[in-house]
Order: sequence, then structure tokens, then C-alpha cells
Amino acid sequence: MPPRAALSWGSLPLSPSATRSLIPLAQQNAATPAVSYTSTRGIKSTFGPKPDRFAHHPNKPALNSTSTAALERKAHSTPLRTGLLALKRGMTALYDPETGKRTPCTVLQIDRNEVVAHKTREKNGYWAVQIGAGQKEPRNVTRPLLGHFAQAGVSPKRHLAEFKVKDGSGLGVSVGESVGANWFALGQWVDVRGISRGMGFAGGMKRHGFGGQPASHGNSLTHRAMGSAGGSQGSGSRVLPGKRMAGNMGNESVTIKNLKVLQVDEKNGLIVVTGCVPGPKNQILKVQDALGKPWPKGPMSNAELAPVVEAAEPVEAAAATA
Repeated sequence: MPPRAALSWGSLPLSPSATRSLIPLAQQNAATPAVSYTSTRGIKSTFGPKPDRFAHHPNKPALNSTSTAALERKAHSTPLRTGLLALKRGMTALYDPETGKRTPCTVLQIDRNEVVAHKTREKNGYWAVQIGAGQKEPRNVTRPLLGHFAQAGVSPKRHLAEFKVKDGSGLGVSVGESVGANWFALGQWVDVRGISRGMGFAGGMKRHGFGGQPASHGNSLTHRAMGSAGGSQGSGSRVLPGKRMAGNMGNESVTIKNLKVLQVDEKNGLIVVTGCVPGPKNQILKVQDALGKPWPKGPMSNAELAPVVEAAEPVEAAAATA
């Protein structure tokens, strides 16, 4: 059977009835003007708007990213006044005369603390007091530091540290003034920060307190070994970040919080606090008002310090009366 020829619909003649039905529709469309419109597409959601995940509370505005807002967020945990630099002299114990209770304590010495500089919000972006302690030979100090000390009117210092304060009221101690042990009051709480003793390379049991593996029952030469460092397929066949392993122990910044001041010796520059503090003997430490306790009603400047009344010696008192 021969193939059929392709049918061309455009070559077919229109019937009279079809032509008559198309003419009125074309006239109607020509008489009606075209209306232009813009379609808007959207998605109708059944859920309400979610709160900003960067806001600290759904009902409060989002936190600002400015430096002023950052200082306001830290204002509640920023001390009102400066701290001091102290040297760890050793540990001892004090006995309560009423209860007889023995309290271990640490003796700290305030060694020639002087204000070297002030850091202001307008110039440096924050409020702070720079404290210098100790003494250093001028020939062992670089020229930029010598100029820095000369501008403040103080002798070259061995140790320098900054203590951030809440606002300008914490800059009550002027540059060049000396601050002694009576900056801290008897019975107040302080935080002590310093570098801990370096232990060198230590294993997992000493560094992290691991219990170790069994001493017998088939265990050979792995009694103090760390054990497995990670899983296989379940954890990605890798060692997870933060895994506690053997390594360098100590020699890091440690803060001991909420130590009570038991004694203050202004004449010798000594402060006795409860408990232990980080570092070996003669370690430099930063002593500041405790953040976890109410702010003490301490002095904000040297003018507000209570005068130190020194008791006269018995021999001098007897000579004076005679």
C-alpha cells in the first residue's frame, strides 16, 4: 500500500459558515481597547514572621553592632575602678582567734604600683588604666618605652598591665600617682589572675584526670594510655576538635575568683588573701575587684583613701611620756 501524502491544513479552503463566525469576533476585538496590567506573584505562608535570631529577646530590638553598644553590653561586668599588680610571696595560714579555725592563705606584695597612662573612649575606644610595677634599669629599656615613662613622670617599670574600667569615673587616679595596698579594704572580695606553673608535656591521666585502663586481665603496656582517639564511620573517621589528649600542661592564664582579703599591711605593701593563686613564687599577678560579688564601696582615687594611722613603738611611747 503506498504511503499517504502529508496533509497541509493551511491550504484547505474555509467553509462559508466558518468565515461568517470569525468576522463578528474580529470586529468586537477591534472595538474593545486593550487593558495593560502587571501581574504580581507571591507565596502565601501559613506561618507568621520569625523573631530575629540575633536578638537577645524576641520582644526586644536586635542588638546593635557598634562599639558603643558593645561597651554597654559589657558595662554590667566591667569593674568600676582599676586593679593592681602584685607579686606572689608564698603561702601561710591564719587562725581565727574566736573559733580557732585554720585558714590557708597567700601573701601578695604590692611593689611600687604607679599609674603610667589613661585610655579614654574618645582616643582609644575604651576606658582603662595602665599600671606599672617594679623597677628596671634604664639601660635595659628601649627608647620608646623610656619616652613613655618619661611622659608619665615615673621611673621605668618592669611590669605593665591594663585594667579596664566602666567609664571615666574609674580614672580617678591621676597619671604618675602611686597606689598602695590600702587600695583594697579588709574583708572585700577580689579576683586574682596570672600564668600558671608550666608542667611540660603530660599524659592524659595527669593532664585531664583520666582513670586509666585496667591493671591486669589481658592489658599489656597500655595501663596509662589514653585509649581511642575517635570513632570510625559514625564520627567521620576523624579526631573530633577539642579531644582531650596528651600535651603541654600549664603555662596558661588562670583566674581564681572570689578570694577574700584577710589582712592589709600598708606599711610593707602586703595583702593576704584566702586560698591559693596561680603561678610559682615571685609570679606577677593582677588583682582586681571580684566580678561575682557586689562592687565594694572602695575609694576611686587616692584622695578618698583613709589615712593610715601607725601605732607608736613602745620604747618611743615611753620616751615621749618621760
